[in-house]
Amino acid sequence: MSAPTTNIERQAGNHRAPIWGILAALVFGGLMGAAITFSATNTDDPEGANAQIDGRTGAVVETE
Repeated sequence: MSAPTTNIERQAGNHRAPIWGILAALVFGGLMGAAITFSATNTDDPEGANAQIDGRTGAVVETE
């Protein structure tokens, strides 16, 4: 059994759009991964981050 006759230029044209789509998805995924990493490691403390709950009483204890 031999390989069919192929037209490399036509195949390249048929695969161009899917390859660009894959590259766009990789760029988008990289940007989203960077954004998630940045937001997870952001040093800004959210409001109420200095409060602790006393396990015995359930009262909010402010910390410094």
